Amino acid sequence: MLDSSALVDQALTGYQASQQPAGGKTTDKTTKKMSLEQIKAVAQDFEAFFVSMMMESMMSGIKTDGPFGGGQGEKVFRSIMVQEYGKEVVKQGGFGFADAVQQQLLKLQEVHGE
Repeated sequence: MLDSSALVDQALTGYQASQQPAGGKTTDKTTKKMSLEQIKAVAQDFEAFFVSMMMESMMSGIKTDGPFGGGQGEKVFRSIMVQEYGKEVVKQGGFGFADAVQQQLLKLQEVHGE
């Protein structure tokens, strides 16, 4: 069974890969030292992303019906709504793992000496 820091490392690796531009070039965020405020913001963004993906999965089984239900517009709206729900959950305290992500990012920054 994996410990929590290993899970955070795996999640960060996946998140970093999803944020990397095509062609494999790194962005300024990944190559220069970040302040504590920037690291906190990245950790909260990651938690919001995670919460949004979880909610997206939860809502995927909800069927719409009626004359005004469904369609491409509703899919787009639901996607945007779920992203905003994720951000709001984090603003209200989230699930609490943004702190663990923040600690891991600080450790990574120390290890790499950036």
